[in-house]
Amino acid sequence: MTTVRISDDALALACGADAVAAAFTAAGATVERVSSWGMHWLEPLVEVGGIGWGPVGPGDVQAILDGGLDAKCIGPVAAHPFIMRQQRFTFARAGKTRPLNLDDYAATGGWDGLRKAREIGPEAIVETVTASGLRGRGGAGFPAGIKWKTVAGAAGGEKYIVCNADEGDSGTFADRMVMEGDPFMLIEGMAIAAEAVGAQRGYVYIRSEYPHAIAKMQAAIAASAEIVAPFELEVRVGAGAYVCGEETSLLNSLEGKRGEVRAKPPLPAIEGLFGKPTVVNNVLTLAAVPWILANGADGYAEVGFGRSRGTMPIQIAGNVKHGGLFEVGFGITLGELVNDIGGGTASGRPVRAVQVGGPLGAYHPPSDFHLPFDYEAFAAADGLIGHAGIVVFDDTVDMAAQARFAMEFCAAESCGKCTPCRLGAVRGMEVIDRIRSGAGRQLETIERMPQMHNMPKQGRDPAEEIALLTDLCETMKFGSLCALGGFTPYPVMSALKHWPEDFGAT
Repeated sequence: MTTVRISDDALALACGADAVAAAFTAAGATVERVSSWGMHWLEPLVEVGGIGWGPVGPGDVQAILDGGLDAKCIGPVAAHPFIMRQQRFTFARAGKTRPLNLDDYAATGGWDGLRKAREIGPEAIVETVTASGLRGRGGAGFPAGIKWKTVAGAAGGEKYIVCNADEGDSGTFADRMVMEGDPFMLIEGMAIAAEAVGAQRGYVYIRSEYPHAIAKMQAAIAASAEIVAPFELEVRVGAGAYVCGEETSLLNSLEGKRGEVRAKPPLPAIEGLFGKPTVVNNVLTLAAVPWILANGADGYAEVGFGRSRGTMPIQIAGNVKHGGLFEVGFGITLGELVNDIGGGTASGRPVRAVQVGGPLGAYHPPSDFHLPFDYEAFAAADGLIGHAGIVVFDDTVDMAAQARFAMEFCAAESCGKCTPCRLGAVRGMEVIDRIRSGAGRQLETIERMPQMHNMPKQGRDPAEEIALLTDLCETMKFGSLCALGGFTPYPVMSALKHWPEDFGAT
């Protein structure tokens, strides 16, 4: 009987994978549901004996079983150029294993990292993670080993491991793919972190928009409970507020409070969940740890660029031909990702802008395509790599409208704790609206009254409005309590800097 492998990843399901699987079953084939390779433009991707076809519909099933449908055949999946160009550490099992099958996981090196961690002990675990150069993959890029060392050395008998799985950036899906495709790897990473700092309990905080990831993680936690014991894990579901991706808001939400940012210090590593020392790392950070422990810090540290060591699962999305998950060592250029890997725009029109780092990331023009994918290189170009999501736009995009969207997003998602974010985003929308209308700000009737002697007696022209927008962005950047308000100026100012014509300026 023919065995057919089809992903049960949420994206594959959205593209019709269940209907294709049902059609193969009806035709007499055995169907195995596996994780996604990450070649999203080919989903539903069907694999028979290592040979792939995609995207496949139910009407293609019989032709594939008959050995035909050459037009959709991509040859050996593992040898596809999109896969061959990658360095897959975190996603080494992607497309190859059944997500909830413990035998598949153990047969592909699963639990090797945890076994090693238990052999060498807490201090050596922290030293290994530190030596690997692993930095937080959630956006901040803070060294993971230093955070773990701080928690390990903090006073207090009870400590926690919290996985930030509140993946909310536009164009990002790597966290979801890990949880849906390789959930035991994340559990193993959290168990290793628990060994390192002496934690007995951990939480995976997932937004409610990820029902498939929630179900997979809950099932995987139950299946592996004896393996990671005495460490205990629990999934907590968030309502989907963007600001709950910020670690202190997330901790408040976990405690059943309003998802509001906490002022720092104290750092969560000292006073985190329920006031106890807490490791808060995102999915990709924790998922990288089993490979590092199993293979050694040097193997991880020798890959990368500058101070950015190891690999980064980069998510390519937007108006692009070949969207998907591409894991590679830091240092690949933005132009390679967009043009060589992504294949340029799906519309066939010229690329005008690429947003890197989610809704708060800067927009980059093609003249920035030389930039190496690296924390410091993007910071020097007034950008950030964030969670490594890149969204491609062609030349029909209105960058002033995109700048307004950034302010609108911040206004909608602000927790309201600090004034620069709560009010600045609303005022930012108003200023951009006036700039786009070209009218500038006119005086209100009350402002013209002679007794209002402290009010300016003339309105602002568009140029003065742009200067006001710049000043407002500076206030938000340096005055906001967390990254939501502090990073919103990045998309706004980059749009204004590189495409002033869209704002009516020259």
